[in-house]
Amino acid sequence: MISVAERQKCLEACLECMEACNQCYAACLEEKDLDMMRGCLRLDRECADICEYAAKAMTSQSPYMQQICALCAQICEDCAQECAKHDHDHCQRCAEACRHCAEACRSMAA
Repeated sequence: MISVAERQKCLEACLECMEACNQCYAACLEEKDLDMMRGCLRLDRECADICEYAAKAMTSQSPYMQQICALCAQICEDCAQECAKHDHDHCQRCAEACRHCAEACRSMAA
């Protein structure tokens, strides 16, 4: 059984990650070489969306919460890997938030 504290920790990590991905997305749109940022932009959107959905699943105590968190962890890891390729501060902050969220979501999915 998943404790309230574990769920709260994951919920907070998802919301922080969603915010970091949204900020990274907005900042990436301002970069000079948008072609280079294309993968980052795509994954920022995917990651922000799944983090929001995972947060909703946790707050509604969805019976699919563990599966949703497992998918969220995978997308967060993919986003972290992509963002880590770029030297921009916003990408590095996003990568860190994604890694933290992936860890929290893996704990929820276990």
